Amino acid sequence: MKRAATYIRENSLGIIESWEKQVKLEIEASKETPSLALRNQLPQVLKDISGILDSFDKVEDIKSNAPFKEIVENSLEHGRHRASTANYTIAGILKEYMIFHRVLTDLLMEKNVYSVETGIILKRTIETAMLHSASSFNNSINEMKEKMVGTLVHDIRNPISAAYLALDLLDVHAGPQHISRVKKMAVNSLDYSMRLIEGLLDAISLEAGEGITLNFQEKDILQDIEWVVKETATIFQNEIKLNCDSSEVRGVFDGVAIRRVLENLVTNAVKYGDKCKPVNISVFDQQEQVCICVHNTGKAIPEDKQKQIFNYLHSEKSAENRGFRSWGMGLCLVKAVTKAHGGHIEVNSDDNTGTEFRISIDKFRNQPGQLKSRVQYN
Repeated sequence: MKRAATYIRENSLGIIESWEKQVKLEIEASKETPSLALRNQLPQVLKDISGILDSFDKVEDIKSNAPFKEIVENSLEHGRHRASTANYTIAGILKEYMIFHRVLTDLLMEKNVYSVETGIILKRTIETAMLHSASSFNNSINEMKEKMVGTLVHDIRNPISAAYLALDLLDVHAGPQHISRVKKMAVNSLDYSMRLIEGLLDAISLEAGEGITLNFQEKDILQDIEWVVKETATIFQNEIKLNCDSSEVRGVFDGVAIRRVLENLVTNAVKYGDKCKPVNISVFDQQEQVCICVHNTGKAIPEDKQKQIFNYLHSEKSAENRGFRSWGMGLCLVKAVTKAHGGHIEVNSDDNTGTEFRISIDKFRNQPGQLKSRVQYN
């Protein structure tokens, strides 16, 4: 068993490459998964297996250490990772481990370091890994669904409350101008609620790895940005201010998607920012790119959470106790749309200057037409 452990330690890269090659042939979902993401926990799993093999001297010892606790942690992480990888299912995870078992057994036999005892340990270790990975995958998907519903209920409360307020203010004796204004307030709020529901459907699609379809056309994106400013100003009590250095910003964009990105960022800025301070939207028209910044004052996002907020499955339940329940399913959409425009997104947040999300997108990255976009794990 110690010879097998030594071989695994000294040849882990070759084992991983053989496994990856076979996985790409047999598992459809793996074909579009980057190599780094596909291999994510495998080096550590091999290290765990070699350590387990090293810890046994005789077959009788195996029965006294059946749980194989060494491999549990990395198996759980593997399942969580696959839950946010495009098109993966529990069947795909189990097949990965079956291929891993087969490849590892074949290589150990080929090098004459395989024994009955080694086979028993490998079987039990990989069975343990399969069980915990599948369980973690399923739990992550269920957690995602619960968070989506919770986030939608929370986010939709403001526009529905605004619609109720508008109807409360309705006075049929106040004249047609008053009725028209109140009706517009109510309709805008309910329209916004519908867009939140549509955002839920997009988020479900994103996390299932199916992606969203974007429709690109040549246009002035500033018109869409101004539309969001006008609409959100009728819903939220904060002042929504727009600063732009150009009278138009032309390029090839999906205007509807950019609207929804901006709506998500403004909603979060209002939700987590100072209720008495404005939300500032700044647009910088550059030669090849346009930068859109959304800034609010108020309590900062903790530094250790700033990278995690774009990965929906990694928002922590404990964050709620610190006033950051979740930055919402919308940031999945924000990331997908930004990447589809050949851009990137940054967040800077501290208690002194507040929080700013900065999106930089290419103006001419895409040709007019449809494009599928989805969020990768990292």
